[in-house]
Amino acid sequence: MGSISAASGTTVLPFHLRRQNNMRSGLHDRRHENLPVVSSSQQRWLNVPETKLKRETLRLGFVARVADSTSSSPSVASADKTLIPDDEFTLAKISFGVIGLGLGVSLLSYGFGAYFNILPGSEWSAIMLTYGFPLAIIGMALKYAELKPVPCLSYADAVKLRETSATPILTQVRNDVTRYRYGDEQHLEEALKRIFQYGLGGGIPRRSAPILTMIKEEVLTDGRYCLVLVFEANALKLSDFEQRQAKFTSFFGPNITAEVAKGESENLYEVRLISNVSASSMSS
Repeated sequence: MGSISAASGTTVLPFHLRRQNNMRSGLHDRRHENLPVVSSSQQRWLNVPETKLKRETLRLGFVARVADSTSSSPSVASADKTLIPDDEFTLAKISFGVIGLGLGVSLLSYGFGAYFNILPGSEWSAIMLTYGFPLAIIGMALKYAELKPVPCLSYADAVKLRETSATPILTQVRNDVTRYRYGDEQHLEEALKRIFQYGLGGGIPRRSAPILTMIKEEVLTDGRYCLVLVFEANALKLSDFEQRQAKFTSFFGPNITAEVAKGESENLYEVRLISNVSASSMSS
C-alpha cells in the first residue's frame, strides 16, 4: 500500500504507520515529562568528576576527625607554652665594640671637619682627634674579639620555675651565653674542651668542636625544670654526644641529669640539663 495523496504538499500516512509514529512520540514525551529542571549551577555540580568528589569527601571527613580529637584532647594553653620575650635591658646585652667604634669614628669625623674649618668648633678639633683615634682603635679591637649572644627561647611555665628549680650553675650558664663576650672563640669553650678533650686520646679534633647555637627553657612532663643546649656539629654524630652524657652530668652538676637527643635538623644535637631540685627543697 502506497501513501495516499491529499491536499497539495501534504502526505497522509497509512493507519498502522501513523499509530506507530504516535506511540513513539508518546513514549518520548512520557520519558521527558518527569525530568526535573536542572539549573546551570546544578549542572556544574553534576558534572564534577568522581575522583574530585572522593577527595572532597575524604577531606571533610579528616577535618571532622581533627575537630573531634581537638575537642576531646586537653588544650595546649593549659601547659602554658607561651614564649616569653627576653626584652630585659642590661649592660651585658650591649656591644661595647659598637659603642666604642661609633664614638671614635664620630669624634674623628667631626674633628677633621672642624680642623679644616668645614664644621664649627675648630678650637676643639685637637681634643676630638686626640680622643677619637684611640676610641676607634679600641672599638675595632672589641668588635673583632666580640662573641654575640645566642638566642634564648623561654616558655612561661619554665620562667615560673626558674627561681625555685634552676640550680646556680644553670643560671650562670644561661646568663653567660645570652650576653656579649670578648676574647672567647665560642660559648662554653672551657666546658666543651673538658668534655670532648680536644686533641687528646679518645677526644675529637678542635676543628670538629660543636658550636652552641641556641638555648631553651622548658618544663618536662614530670614538672622538672630543663635547660636545653642546642649544638651544631657537622663532623660529629649522636653517638659522640651519648658517649659523653655522664661528663655533661658531672660538669654541670650537682643536682643535674643530662640527656642527649637529636635536634630538629640533621646537624643539630640537644643536651638537656634537667634540674633535680624541687621548689620545696629550695624553699627549705
